[in-house]
Amino acid sequence: MDCLFCAIIEGKIPSTKVYEDDCVLAFKDINPNAPVHVLVVPKTHIESVDCVNEDNVDFVAKVMLAIPKVAKVCGLENGYRVITNVGEDGGQTVKHIHFHILGGEKLPVKLA
Repeated sequence: MDCLFCAIIEGKIPSTKVYEDDCVLAFKDINPNAPVHVLVVPKTHIESVDCVNEDNVDFVAKVMLAIPKVAKVCGLENGYRVITNVGEDGGQTVKHIHFHILGGEKLPVKLA
């Protein structure tokens, strides 16, 4: 498997880690769209939301539980946005489910 995020999880590619536990890794996006832009990924390969199933849903649940912790570590006390992209038309560029946390300023209401 040739997955960028799996390589980051395995430490083969460096990242700026923000949070890590047994099931989740959060790291800074290399092309930020806000003052705070962090990616939160499960440490198991799941291609996208379309691929969540009974066998892997616990990993996604762990990501959801980690997101508020990541936001707190990043100092996002006034709110933040969580985004995931699915498929080519949805803007997914890395085929490993991931959630963008964006914040650090008042974000526009219109879709990015």
